[in-house]
Amino acid sequence: MLEELLAGQEGKTLEFKENTRSLQKIVQTIIAFANTAGGTIVVGIEDKTKEVVGLEDILKEEEKVANSVAASISPMIFPTLQLYTYRGKDILIITVPHSFGPYHLKGQSPEESTFIRLGSTNRIADKETLTEIRQLKEQKYFDELPNVHATLEMLDLTLAKKLFAKVKKKFTEKTAQSLGITVTYQGKLFPSNGGILLFGNEPATFFPDAHIRLARFLGTTKAEVLDHQDYQGPLINAIYPLMAFVRRNTAMAAKFGGIQREDIPEYASAVLREAITNALLHADYTIKGSSIQLAIFDDRIEITNPGALPFGLDLKTALSGVSMLRNKTIGRVFRELNIIEQWGSGFGRMITISKENGMPEPKFEELGTFFRTTLYSRTASVSKQSEKDWDEPLISHLKKKRKITAKEARQLWQVTSRTTSSRLQKMIKAGLITQIGTSPFDPQKIYVLPQK
Repeated sequence: MLEELLAGQEGKTLEFKENTRSLQKIVQTIIAFANTAGGTIVVGIEDKTKEVVGLEDILKEEEKVANSVAASISPMIFPTLQLYTYRGKDILIITVPHSFGPYHLKGQSPEESTFIRLGSTNRIADKETLTEIRQLKEQKYFDELPNVHATLEMLDLTLAKKLFAKVKKKFTEKTAQSLGITVTYQGKLFPSNGGILLFGNEPATFFPDAHIRLARFLGTTKAEVLDHQDYQGPLINAIYPLMAFVRRNTAMAAKFGGIQREDIPEYASAVLREAITNALLHADYTIKGSSIQLAIFDDRIEITNPGALPFGLDLKTALSGVSMLRNKTIGRVFRELNIIEQWGSGFGRMITISKENGMPEPKFEELGTFFRTTLYSRTASVSKQSEKDWDEPLISHLKKKRKITAKEARQLWQVTSRTTSSRLQKMIKAGLITQIGTSPFDPQKIYVLPQK
């Protein structure tokens, strides 16, 4: 268990602490984990080197943490405190479940002390984030809420009928209400926020940032723009203009062998479509001043949407196929129109299709309050491994055995101890492996694959 945690990096759901002297920061982290996606704090680990230093009196430390949590956090939260011994060193593992609070410091208002997790840091939740946490606790979603400043005439329901007819489904006033496109409020029918975003005649009137910025850059940086375009129409019509922009700005290879030539796009269309759909579906349209962006470079496409993963979800869980919708109305409509097939299958499908087409796997990242999917071209090499032939045997060994010692690595490579040490350090610096031990000179230290 501990080795698996040490193979990871501090981030949204993991933090290392050398001791409990900074007890207030541990409490803040517990609050942040509870509000965001849950997480684990490992106490007794030097956070920079990840050396196992241990705790002198772990029972006393456990009691101190438990008392501080009970005295400092509102509403009450019950993290799991586990005692663990690793090579004679006592470790305290604090596991925090996610739940909709909002959790904050006792004696202070939620506006002052509701912490959330952004990357490996704790931040005070802003007004919009605090509102979202409260709405989620009440099972309210932004795109389901009525837009009382809009009228039904502002919805293009003719467009909705045409799109539903294409999938052989009827669209009526009752359909609009059942999907949340229209909502009853104080006895009157209004468009929902999701309805405006999906089918609004002029969605920018209410959501000026809900447009999509497209750009083709020269080379691999944003130094020079070759082509650009903005899409500002209904979200339901956005997929095909975005894909057309990519086709216009990427290469097309030709494959011969049959009677006719076969054109092969630089990016698999199914993967590109899935990445665009995910951005539209999971974007946080309440964030002001931020829009969905699609950036094309010589070697990759970056699709970035405002809004990290929804509260309660971390990247590892999302990649396993678990789905939590931020936008339920948009999700329902996408499902009815067969734009999405199965909940939570998007990331996995992109990875599978990329492998089947012999392409590099997409990269998924949470970047503060944004989420980015990076697709790599057929010709791009994104492997972090060096080209030396000694890397692969050790990585293959770790995939099967999960860990290796320096002695075992030397036997695997059939080289001297000095060469072994040099190679292991190079692989650590390249991010290919992680070392776990009680000190840099621990003779029993092991090497493992880093957890993504």
